[in-house]
Amino acid sequence: MNAPLAIVILAAGRGTRMKSDLPKVLHPLAGRPLIQHVLAAADSLGPERICVVYGHGGETLPQAIRRPDLLWVRQEPQLGTGHAVQQAAPHLREDAVVLILYGDVPLIRAETLQEMVLIAREGAIALLTVRLDNPAGYGRIVRNGRGEIERIVEHKDASPEELAIDEVNTGILCLPAAKLKRWLADLSNDNAQGEYYLTDVIGMAAREGERILPCHPASVWEVLGVNSRQQLAELERMHQRNLAEALMAQGVTLIDPARIDVRGSLQCGRDVLIDVGCIFEGRVVLGDNVKVGAYSVLKDVEVAHGAEVLAFCHIEGARIGPQARVGPYARIRPGTELDAEVQIGNFVEIKNSQVGFNSKINHLSYVGDAYVGRKVNIGAGTITCNYDGANKHRTVIEDEAFIGSDSQLVAPVTVGRGATLGAGTTLTRDAPPGELTLSRVRQFTIPGWQRPKKKGEE
Repeated sequence: MNAPLAIVILAAGRGTRMKSDLPKVLHPLAGRPLIQHVLAAADSLGPERICVVYGHGGETLPQAIRRPDLLWVRQEPQLGTGHAVQQAAPHLREDAVVLILYGDVPLIRAETLQEMVLIAREGAIALLTVRLDNPAGYGRIVRNGRGEIERIVEHKDASPEELAIDEVNTGILCLPAAKLKRWLADLSNDNAQGEYYLTDVIGMAAREGERILPCHPASVWEVLGVNSRQQLAELERMHQRNLAEALMAQGVTLIDPARIDVRGSLQCGRDVLIDVGCIFEGRVVLGDNVKVGAYSVLKDVEVAHGAEVLAFCHIEGARIGPQARVGPYARIRPGTELDAEVQIGNFVEIKNSQVGFNSKINHLSYVGDAYVGRKVNIGAGTITCNYDGANKHRTVIEDEAFIGSDSQLVAPVTVGRGATLGAGTTLTRDAPPGELTLSRVRQFTIPGWQRPKKKGEE
């Protein structure tokens, strides 16, 4: 029977180089806090318990990550990684295996961790190491003459010979809980930092003849941590490049893979094309043959097959129907549903409205809290006046209506099926079906009128 898995995530660090009041692990990568990425990897392993050790920022972190299934343990004062795990130790079952992760190492893959868990369940210690061209700052992996891991020496405590070692400790390890607790109790802070190092556990295990098996990530980026805003930016680009490569492997055309940002989940059908500079937030679904124009922002959006979003559009909380065409420079706000073959043009804003099949709103208009039927044509400069200063009201425009340019529809109001509103109409009462309705002052000319002149120009 497999031993239960407990995961300890260390997230108490101050992150001094971030120069921020926000706890380091709450800084966003791809639209989510760093620690959320780590939690996602942890969740995929099916642990019995996840314990998060926090410190800097007080209750900011547990308040930001509201998950009742997490066990929060505060480390105060913060005396090193070994001390941090000591705070979690009383909450770990003796028969469990314990996986140690870090809240500021966001790109670790579940597949890598799964291999480590299997090793620990067989009674050994799994240690994740990596070889770096520039290992400065990392603890070095010291092996004996037989090539076995003997200990880990921190950079500040290393000799010149040890500093020449290019295999480094990532800090991620997995081992039986009973052994971990015993070694934690014997940790000392007799070192250059005056801290209790978790890495000293490896030396203790080696002296007792325990099996310490190294594991290696598929790519170095998996184990890179964030200690500065520069490193955060570098990881962001690495992560976005990985996402871009995955999209292209699925058959998505990216005009420039270096200029796309996915800050949530992006699901694409066949033959999707995405131009440069696009941002996808929340949950976005693009159907087959969808095209997204340059510098568009889509958040929590579903775009059906064959639809096209032209450049510089902002779409949020909406559904775009098949073969619809939106933009350029359109803003589609939450609660909007566009049916098949709808056309929304430049500088049009739509909010909380349903627009029916083959209807057109092509220029400089605002439609809010409205129902627009099938084959409706709404002219340039049209506004639904939906807000009276206290409450929102609904406008209904029935099938095949024609709304002339520069019209104002003062809700609540209904435009009947096949009705026409003349240009410049301010509609305050329902317009009957099939009729022409307009409201204009009579045009007249004042003979002999003279335009005023500035003083001194008379």
